[in-house]
Amino acid sequence: MKNLKISVLSKVLLLIVASLFAGALFFPMWRIELEAPQYPEGLVLQLFANKIGGDVEIINGLNHYIGMATLHTENFFEFSILPYVFGFFALVSVLLIFIAKRKAVLGFLITYALFIVLAAIDFYRWNYEYGHNLDPNAAIRVPGMSYQPPLIGYKQLLNFGAYSIPDIGGWMLTAAGLILFFIIFKEYNYFKKNKS
Repeated sequence: MKNLKISVLSKVLLLIVASLFAGALFFPMWRIELEAPQYPEGLVLQLFANKIGGDVEIINGLNHYIGMATLHTENFFEFSILPYVFGFFALVSVLLIFIAKRKAVLGFLITYALFIVLAAIDFYRWNYEYGHNLDPNAAIRVPGMSYQPPLIGYKQLLNFGAYSIPDIGGWMLTAAGLILFFIIFKEYNYFKKNKS
């Protein structure tokens, strides 16, 4: 039964994971960069856990011409719950240090992985709705054209190149997931080696 407990190193790593979840609240999680000849410096839309940031007003002005809805933090319920989700994940990471059970950490990793999948689906839905539900009376209409930004990576949207990539907070969340995976790999591998 002793081998079911996690090591001191894993406990330290869980403290780092908790710090990453908490720290992600203060940095943008995702960014969509827009590049076009008329904006050589580029435009950036940043998604924080609790708000939309970056060049929102300029992007909203451009969206108006092509019939896309304007972006406002209050229109997305996700921004009201994500800070609590990340705070909860940080708290659970600290509690796991005291619980110190491999299965509990594994359960948390699976829960976090499911959250990432659901968040990706929600982000795709968000992008799809904004890119396809266009005002038919917009000043600029291109038959058959939609303006859905990529979930991740690059996509050409008329004369704009759109890059959708993680920002600092997103990389922190990625690091948290990778560290959790490392803890599980290390703990279960160690258990197998010491079982014999």
